[in-house]
Amino acid sequence: MSTLFISDLHIDETRPAVLAGLQRLVETEASTVDALFILGDLVEVWVGDDDDGPVAASLRETLTAASRRCALYVMHGNRDFLIGPTFASDTGATLLDDPSVVEIDNDRVLLAHGDAYCTRDAEYQRIRALFRSTTWQTGVLASSLEERRALAASLRAKSIAANENKAANIMDVTPSSIQSALDDADVSLMIHGHTHRPGIHDLGGDRRRIVLGDWDRCGWKLRLDQGDAELTCFPLPD
Repeated sequence: MSTLFISDLHIDETRPAVLAGLQRLVETEASTVDALFILGDLVEVWVGDDDDGPVAASLRETLTAASRRCALYVMHGNRDFLIGPTFASDTGATLLDDPSVVEIDNDRVLLAHGDAYCTRDAEYQRIRALFRSTTWQTGVLASSLEERRALAASLRAKSIAANENKAANIMDVTPSSIQSALDDADVSLMIHGHTHRPGIHDLGGDRRRIVLGDWDRCGWKLRLDQGDAELTCFPLPD
């Protein structure tokens, strides 16, 4: 058996092929692995566990099917940080802290969404700290679903506008922050998403950093089996 990792699906109602791709992945591969890890940004936006929209309903059904086939772990990203314990209970998923160290095939592996390591983007890090705070989240979740959906649309528009004016390297991880994270966790392998720059990076010695891809022109998955890593781009359903 092996372990499967995905991230950055950014599922929403405008991209039905991505949800269909996840459903196919669950149907064809979840039973062939010990665990499926989703490392953030499963959806484009999550307005709360009380979301009663059709995408949220389909997602609950899909992840419930996954958790019946293998262990299922979900980590928050910068789009779905309001996923909470009710969603986890409904789907059979286990919520992971960002970052987390897990043991896979007797090796310790550092898992993260990845945005915390983009330290050159000071403005983003300020906003990230705000959105991840209990005070901010409690206040937002106290508002109505309609108000939260309007807020999410507004924040998304502002994010797109802000990113258009940023240099590409600012939105990538800072190498020194990666090395520090590996040192602090005392591990040689990190797996993360967020940057939409998939690849397997040799960091020297026995250290590796594996970056998951975003689901856009294709879906991306990483299969880890006894230390062997296979990062694959696969076609999404029509």
